[in-house]
Amino acid sequence: MTAMPSPAFPHQYIDRSSGRIVDEQLIADRTVSFLYTTLRESTPVMFRALTSAWMSSLLGFCRYDLPGHGRGRPALAFQRLGVDPRECLQPLSFYRSMRRIFERQIRYWQCRPMDDDPAQIVAPADARLLIGSLAGKSSLFIKEKFFHLEELLGRDSRWHTFFIGGDFAICRLTPDKYHYNHLPVSGRVVDIYEVDGCHHSCNPLASVTVASIYSKNRRVVTVIDTDVWGGSQVGLVVMVEIVALMIGDVVQAYSRRRYDDPISVYPGLFVYKGCPKSLYRPGSSTDVLLFTPGRIEFLPDLVKNSRRLGVQSRFTDACGRPLVETDIRVRSPLALRRREPLMTALPCPT
Repeated sequence: MTAMPSPAFPHQYIDRSSGRIVDEQLIADRTVSFLYTTLRESTPVMFRALTSAWMSSLLGFCRYDLPGHGRGRPALAFQRLGVDPRECLQPLSFYRSMRRIFERQIRYWQCRPMDDDPAQIVAPADARLLIGSLAGKSSLFIKEKFFHLEELLGRDSRWHTFFIGGDFAICRLTPDKYHYNHLPVSGRVVDIYEVDGCHHSCNPLASVTVASIYSKNRRVVTVIDTDVWGGSQVGLVVMVEIVALMIGDVVQAYSRRRYDDPISVYPGLFVYKGCPKSLYRPGSSTDVLLFTPGRIEFLPDLVKNSRRLGVQSRFTDACGRPLVETDIRVRSPLALRRREPLMTALPCPT
């Protein structure tokens, strides 16, 4: 068994825009260490209670809704989080609570522009990205470290058979991030459902302690068929929105234009790449994307970063080699279509 890193062990990622190696300032790292080592091993009943939906909502309320957490001092709160308030849709005076800051809407059409290349698959969130493959011969092969495919999609789901040997992307949203999820592809929703589970932390320390942790948290699974008229032409794509500690809910709020007239996502709905899909209610959280085998190819800089030497990461492969995250921005290029399209893709309406 791989030894669990201590809170003193740094976790680093690569900033995509500059290529710099950055030390991540992990929030409540020692608390997470205590929870996932001492408490998990010595008092499992209490550990299960602390990672329950009820406790997660209570912790989220205390952190994001009680007075004293940024209330009346939005400029200071933004500064502490390292968030640029000029990106936000509302004026600074609107953000009188940590919840409002967390659930902020941004001018993504200006500050997160998207290339109009129909062959591109884009990032679903502002996040720390880890890419991998379920194909044994792939250089990105990672076997069931973060999730078990069938368990992730729900044991009663038939969808896992379409993604055996496919590629995946894990997008880890830290509490300072913009917490709207956007569509990585265009296509028609063929299924959407919820899988019940816990509310484990998405701190890297927790992820290396609990095997297949993303298969154990409560999550929303959305299956999109992109091989339709106007779609991205990369086969089936699954987007899994996974709650974490202090996350109360995943609110489906799809908007074709900016944030106007949000609606729930439902089977039969055609969704456009780059548009807002859902919102996490406070905490940290994770998106997992699954791709049909052989239909996409991750961009070279992301592949290079994932195996870059000289970076200290708490994520490792089966041989103990670091698995390195890249800090990405929502709607930025993630992968390219590998085959010629069968039909024409439609541009994003935003």
